Amino acid sequence: MTIFGPVIDVRPLFSREREAMLDLLGSLGPADWSKPTVCPGWDVHDIVGHVLNDHMRRLSGSRDGYGGAVFADDETLPAYLARVNEEFVRATRQLSPQVMIDLLGHLGHQLDAVWAARDLEAPADLNVSWAATDVGSPVWLDIAREYTEFWVHQQQVRDAVSVPGACGPELMGPVLDVFARALPYALREQERPEGTAVTLEVTGPAGARWSAARCAGRWAMSPADADPAALVTMDQDTFWRLATRGITVEEARDRANVDGDPALTAAATTLLAVVA
Repeated sequence: MTIFGPVIDVRPLFSREREAMLDLLGSLGPADWSKPTVCPGWDVHDIVGHVLNDHMRRLSGSRDGYGGAVFADDETLPAYLARVNEEFVRATRQLSPQVMIDLLGHLGHQLDAVWAARDLEAPADLNVSWAATDVGSPVWLDIAREYTEFWVHQQQVRDAVSVPGACGPELMGPVLDVFARALPYALREQERPEGTAVTLEVTGPAGARWSAARCAGRWAMSPADADPAALVTMDQDTFWRLATRGITVEEARDRANVDGDPALTAAATTLLAVVA
């Protein structure tokens, strides 16, 4: 097992998440597509355009080996992603909702085939920077990150149009499991003795318990610890919104229960599972 913890194979879930997303989009009225979302400046139409960009970008890069847009001089990864994502979303404003729905259905099956052919423990095409910046990511974590991306954007659309769904344990549980793999990186600046453990407990039907421990001079995912130095408990809705900054760190801390080392609980509640 690596610092990222045990392998998660989310590949069977892509088609189920996509079916839920397409059913949702097909039910929307014209006014729904212009409703604002939690993403600043983006409405529902823009979120769907961004998800379409995710499909095209991964097919172009992971299947076809096409490099795509290049970094500008001195551009950071967050700045680069913000720029290219905005450029694509602006372009998709010329597309009808039905065209985007059709494209997502068509391209989704192609992307499923790309993931199905991959060795989960091989090096990833794209490293997951919110889990580690000094260790290469495995394929399973790269693919799992893409699944969380699709699921989160579906939830953002659902929030915007007030239609709950896709939050049962089968679809949501793996999202929480993947986001928990950001715990060691959230703790990275906290020096502690070997074996020190921090536990994150997420309550709710899709929740679980995860631990990170100090091992060989760094934090790594570890089996759940019965007596951690710090324990953070929050409900599943709070956790995924914290991890994607749908709520602030301060809001998440207000909703959480913490126990133990204050510096460790404070660090754990800065957990971020997106590039921002």
